Amino acid sequence: MKKTLIFAAAIAMVACQEDQPKKDYVSFSGTITNPSSDSLLVEKRGFKKVIAVKTDGTFSDTLQVTPGMYYIYDGSESSSIFLRNGYDLKLTMDTKEFDESIKYAGEGSEVNNFLAQKALKEERVFDKDFSKMGKEDLDKAMAEAKTEITTFIESQKGLDSIVVAESRAGLEGNIKGLTEYYGGIIALREAFPKGSPSPSFEGYENFKGGTTSLADLKGKYVYVDVWATWCAPCKAEIPFLKELEAEMQDKDIAFVSMSIDDDRSHKGSWEQAHTDWKAMVADKQLSGIQIMAPKGWQSQFIQDYLISGIPRFILIDPSGNVVDPNAPRPSDPELKTMLAALL
Repeated sequence: MKKTLIFAAAIAMVACQEDQPKKDYVSFSGTITNPSSDSLLVEKRGFKKVIAVKTDGTFSDTLQVTPGMYYIYDGSESSSIFLRNGYDLKLTMDTKEFDESIKYAGEGSEVNNFLAQKALKEERVFDKDFSKMGKEDLDKAMAEAKTEITTFIESQKGLDSIVVAESRAGLEGNIKGLTEYYGGIIALREAFPKGSPSPSFEGYENFKGGTTSLADLKGKYVYVDVWATWCAPCKAEIPFLKELEAEMQDKDIAFVSMSIDDDRSHKGSWEQAHTDWKAMVADKQLSGIQIMAPKGWQSQFIQDYLISGIPRFILIDPSGNVVDPNAPRPSDPELKTMLAALL
């Protein structure tokens, strides 16, 4: 009789526990070493939560979510994270190492440690200069990368089906995007091999007055920076370009910044585009030769060089021939190495 009562009580206790509603939120806490910001942003389309980070790098908050992939931003870099209500996640991270330092503990940690490891594997697998390959080698490299990362994904047992599906879809997207991007660079270099005559520009307005043509710069190497006032990655290169110009002011090289600001990006007004270009050149005290392409994206030089995205950098030799139709950015140490060998 006593055993029967104990068994009945145990059954009742389990039933009561099952009746209790599951936690309908995520508990998210942790410690960030060398925090880049006083907050951590958790975000995906249709969702945004800012979590305060204390001066000692600790944070703690709750989030109500729909199951899925999110991104966390520390103010400088981002990482993917999978969230589901009921999780109790604890993150440790050092922003000086970021991906290499991310570790999770608590409920939900297994799947998120997998995502952190996957990010490191993708970084290693895709850390190659695909732009130097031919089309056949690029296709082979991408196929090998896909196989290696797919094998890693499928080797992880017991993962949430959403994470598996989105990891596979994300890999497909990455492969497609990288193949198109580097395939475009390869096609560009095939269209403009080193030593071939460069497309030219003539009579482009110069910020300092008058006009400038490529022919005016004959006898010097010409490094062309194609940019626009609205382009954030373009503006991020400005400090590096200024530094490079200062270092090489006595060398036989001209630095040309060609704005492609147009009416479409300035409320339908060419006048506004022109005004904004001149204002930014003055405000940022841009050096070098500052010119404006007369028809924006439709300008002949832009069309001839097949430019569909910016910033874009082009290096031309003193005879007006192509050195590199897709030269390294000012922030890339490879550019200084390249110019040192030429100058």
